[in-house]
Amino acid sequence: MKLRYSIAVGLPLVSVSAMAADLTLKFDLPQLNVAEYHRPYVAAWLENGDQKVVANLAVLYDVKKKDNAGAKWLKDMRQWWRKSGRDVEMPLDGVSGATRGPGEHTLSFPVAKEALNKLPAGNYQLVIEAAREAGGRELVKVPVAWPPKSAASLSGKGKEELGNVIVQVKP
Repeated sequence: MKLRYSIAVGLPLVSVSAMAADLTLKFDLPQLNVAEYHRPYVAAWLENGDQKVVANLAVLYDVKKKDNAGAKWLKDMRQWWRKSGRDVEMPLDGVSGATRGPGEHTLSFPVAKEALNKLPAGNYQLVIEAAREAGGRELVKVPVAWPPKSAASLSGKGKEELGNVIVQVKP
C-alpha cells in the first residue's frame, strides 16, 4: 500500500509484525492572503509527559539553499528549537525535508524508525509547529497513547499558520 507521506512507526522488536503500529499525521497549511507569502517551516515531534522530546518526526525547511543556509531560520520554530533543534545537526537523515505549500499534507516514516522503536508504552503528545518568514508562528498539540490499542483519529486545529491537524493511529 502506498500512502503519500504516512507515518509508520514500530515499537521494541519482539516480532516486527506483531509489534508494528501505524501513525499518520495529516495537517493543513492555509493559503494566506498576504502581500509577501513564504512557505512555512514545519517541525513535528513526540513529547513525553514531561514535555521532553522523545522523537523528531519531521523538520520541513528550505533544504535546497546553498551551504545549508536554510537551516539559519530553523530557530524561528521556537519551541522545537529550544527543546531539540539546537542539539541536532541539519539536515537530519530521515527527518528533514523540503517546505510545503498551502494545502493538506500527510507525512510518513519507515516502520523501523529507531527512536520510535524504543518508545515505552505511555501517553505522548504529537506536537506540530509552523513558522513563516514575514509571518507568524503556531503550535498545535495532539495527545496520543502509544502503542495504540485500537484504531483512532485524534485531532487539533490551528488558527492561522496551521489548519486542521489529524493524527490517525492503528495497532
